[in-house]
Amino acid sequence: MTRHQPTDRQWADIRFGYELGLTLSRLQIGQAIAIADQNVLAVEALEGTDRMIERAGSLCRKGGWTLIKVANTHADMRIDVPTIGVTTIEKLKSANAGCLVLTPGQTIMLEKPKVLELADRFRIAIVGYDPSFFKSESVSSPT
Repeated sequence: MTRHQPTDRQWADIRFGYELGLTLSRLQIGQAIAIADQNVLAVEALEGTDRMIERAGSLCRKGGWTLIKVANTHADMRIDVPTIGVTTIEKLKSANAGCLVLTPGQTIMLEKPKVLELADRFRIAIVGYDPSFFKSESVSSPT
């Protein structure tokens, strides 16, 4: 979604962590997970995404980690839709994150042009990730 694209390391984290994020959602644990070098840094729970971002940033001081945010598989999408905005990007920057992964069609992006511009300025890649797209024989996942 952004001009700034994930690094090879971040793509590996996306492939590693996306299914974990979906599993956490199915188990009603949380809707977000922080990954660095294919290790789980933090899992969102009752504290919410913003606090989890702060915690992940304190645990990964070298930066460049990936936040994967998925929809709650048990929630009514008319009421409980994952939402990000400028504040999310600012918090990711403060926590030295490098990539934000969202499920296409299941996330509200408030002030989308501002969010994408700010993410590019902060060198944070934003990806709409659908793993089924990369399972097709005609398309391969970026490496």
